[in-house]
Amino acid sequence: MAYEFGAIEPKWQKKWAEAGSFHVENDDTKPKFYCLEMFPYPSGALHMGHLRNYSIGDLTARFLRMNGYNVMYPMGFDSFGMPAENAAIKMKTHPAKWTMQNIDHMIEQLKSMGCSYDWRRIVKTCLPDYYRWNQWFFLQMLKKGLAYRKHAPVNWCETCGTVLANEQVIGDGVCWRCDTPVVKKGLDQWFLRITDYARELLDCIDNLSGWPERVLTMQRNWIGRSEGVRFNIDVVGADLSIEAFTTRIDTIFGITFVAIAAEHPIVGVLADRSSPQKRDEILDFAGRMSNRSAIERTAVGGDKMGLDTGFKARNPVNGMLVPIWVADYILMDYGTGAIMGVPAHDQRDFDFVKKYGLGIIPVVRGEGEPIPDPDRMTEAADADGIACNSGEFDGLPTPVAIEKIGEWFEKRGLGVRETQYRLRDWLISRQRYWGTPIPVVYCDHCGIIPIPEEQLPVELPLDAAIPENGGNALLDCPDWINTTCPKCGGPARRETDTMDTFFCSSWYFFRYLSPGSDNMPFRPDDAKYWMPVDLYIGGIEHACLHLIYARFFTKVISDLGLIPPDIREPFTGLLTQGMVIKDGAKMSKSLGNVVDPDEIIKKYGADTARLFILFASPPEKSLDWSDKGVEGASRFLGRVYRLVEENLSMLLASPRDRVPMSELADDSKRELKRLIHSTIDRVTKDIRDERQFNTAVARLMELCNGLMAFKPKDDTDRALCREGVESLLLCLYPFCPHVCEELWESIGNGEWLAASKWPSVDENALKVDRVTVVLQINGKLREQFEMEPGLSQDELSRRVLARDETRARLDGVEIVKVISVPDKLVNIVVKK
Repeated sequence: MAYEFGAIEPKWQKKWAEAGSFHVENDDTKPKFYCLEMFPYPSGALHMGHLRNYSIGDLTARFLRMNGYNVMYPMGFDSFGMPAENAAIKMKTHPAKWTMQNIDHMIEQLKSMGCSYDWRRIVKTCLPDYYRWNQWFFLQMLKKGLAYRKHAPVNWCETCGTVLANEQVIGDGVCWRCDTPVVKKGLDQWFLRITDYARELLDCIDNLSGWPERVLTMQRNWIGRSEGVRFNIDVVGADLSIEAFTTRIDTIFGITFVAIAAEHPIVGVLADRSSPQKRDEILDFAGRMSNRSAIERTAVGGDKMGLDTGFKARNPVNGMLVPIWVADYILMDYGTGAIMGVPAHDQRDFDFVKKYGLGIIPVVRGEGEPIPDPDRMTEAADADGIACNSGEFDGLPTPVAIEKIGEWFEKRGLGVRETQYRLRDWLISRQRYWGTPIPVVYCDHCGIIPIPEEQLPVELPLDAAIPENGGNALLDCPDWINTTCPKCGGPARRETDTMDTFFCSSWYFFRYLSPGSDNMPFRPDDAKYWMPVDLYIGGIEHACLHLIYARFFTKVISDLGLIPPDIREPFTGLLTQGMVIKDGAKMSKSLGNVVDPDEIIKKYGADTARLFILFASPPEKSLDWSDKGVEGASRFLGRVYRLVEENLSMLLASPRDRVPMSELADDSKRELKRLIHSTIDRVTKDIRDERQFNTAVARLMELCNGLMAFKPKDDTDRALCREGVESLLLCLYPFCPHVCEELWESIGNGEWLAASKWPSVDENALKVDRVTVVLQINGKLREQFEMEPGLSQDELSRRVLARDETRARLDGVEIVKVISVPDKLVNIVVKK
């Protein structure tokens, strides 16, 4: 009979669903394991990247269930946000309709893959029963002072018609969604005070031993701790001061200018105190600079642009007057938005003064070297050294100078030493329709008033007309916008911004634990049992977006008392799978190299697709799609199927008892027994310890070949064959569950593989009868021969030296030393 995957796969998917095979509840009698994949945006169909992600997760979940774990393995849909809204606009339909259609299709795709999710726990973030709790969390943060509103220059994407968080501006200052250059725009926005947790977010990175080091490095750099001095620089004749922060206070004697960001509030103040002509010049320049991307403005070596305001600042340590410039390479959202320009020791400052003809004052020299000549400097000297041109601090090494000058500032009340972070508060306002409504109203009498918790959710109006060019449809919903103030009962206006979709994905892994809870976001007892997530699987592109936000949310949830105080991190382990590429490039419709998962499953079956994905590459590496590779995976499953079908009568009649190694005398029998159990042993370690799924598949292929080559002659042989086939099916099941269940049933097993235990290793069967020993003389290979295993160093040396062949090789030479490695080699050092 041919391998009919088109009939086998739906059959077992139906059986598992009807039996509730993958339903899970809290169970204190078993060790728990929370296996989670990043849930998809339902803005279209699943692609091969999804298929790879979920194949890894499903293998892990099935393997752990077989090993006695109580496995939480849920799925949901990150269904709010611009991806779905933009796709709906393109398809000329409503985001709600488009999203739910895609969710239905994705569920069918996931079920056709054989993913063993507990579908009772499904989460759809665009439904009120979920986003109600987004709003509830927002109100808790508002109470704690973690949520606030302010006017600020923000990152604006003209194409998406909304603001972006700093983390969503990527590459050369473009939108992470559509690659449109990002500009700055001043708006009243809602923020979450993630900076209150900056220190803990950074310090706790050291505890994330189960995360890839690359991700940890990216997060350390993004949070960006800096130790330095914050101080004020007075503006001469203006009763104003500019706050600055520097990590190199030892270079303050080298200031030759002060530079401020185009968005700095003092720019407008200085402009207003200037002549009309100068005012217009300053404001025009600042406006143009604000519209340039951050990457473009800050690139080392890039052309620097600046404008002299005409005002002077006074150096706080020596009273020297220096010009105040607006400079494009200074950003308002990094540091204080102002810097002391020290061109001798900062390359961007150096480039700036070279362009505009400002002075250079070296204040650090190399040890044992003269003070650099500023007229001969071709680049900034940013290394540590010895202080010079620094008054009473001359001669001090850089670390000592930093410490002493910091003390000098604090003693005189001119500044304070402190720690600052690169991380900025999380901007969550989005000027788009398809998102969680922010639960506040604006009352002319009472101000900003939160919606009472008992009135949640504030539902998104589904009858809104979506503008064809994007933008916020809520602005055209007067019946929804106009409401009453919960405090005074007077007229009020709803907030029309919606929440960043990352708000939804920052806590969804808690909701899976208590999906039916209607009086709280999740039940604390459920979180206490299941959290933290043991293994989280997803792309590395979320290292400084979702993963930081989820860590922040978990700490807030802990501080709200909803989870035990010792749970401060959401994910113990993190696996970042590589991309799926074809023809040397990431799959893309524009490149015409996209492979449709539905077509692959239709043509070859889900088991073949899963097997190829898991065999073609280690999970962390990119996977190069190969049609020949898929065909090879299909042929292997055909061999497994034939192995069982062509020997079915023998397997059904075979003894079920395992034959101990001690009762096997024949070499071929012992070799097969050893192959079976070494395969179980190595596949177990490949999956459990190394996550090298590709090598596990290779070992199963070797076992299949060994079983096909073995010709049974008696009941012992037939019992060995059955043991081998059962072991093959048990170990292959997490990779290819459908065909393995079918074959397992066909050989007379009543209990499904979904409820079976992982095979155990017979340690006696792993012991080899003979080992190959290498003989070296002075480190050069001379001979290889077989010996019994387990000999000690001394015994191995004695036996090798006693061999006639060895004595012949040593005739006429003096033995200096014998080095033995048991079961491996003997190296004899000689001299003539």
